[in-house]
Amino acid sequence: MTAVTFDTLKFVETLKASGFDDPQAKGMSAAIQEAQKANLDTLVTKHDLEKELSPIRTDLAVIKWMLALIIIVNVLPILKTLFVH
Repeated sequence: MTAVTFDTLKFVETLKASGFDDPQAKGMSAAIQEAQKANLDTLVTKHDLEKELSPIRTDLAVIKWMLALIIIVNVLPILKTLFVH
């Protein structure tokens, strides 16, 4: 899994510049960093999705070809009766 970086120093400095005191800014930074770590375990990556969707794509391709064949087999006799007298 790809690591997500969180610049805690920059975040703390931004909070301090907007009026937070040092303990509040550090506490907020720690809380956000902890929440991010907890959520990273449940995230699905693009690779995970591609791996899971690959069999579905294959099945859909087969279904499309089967449907095309069914349409051709059923439509050709009808067209033949319309144009051949």
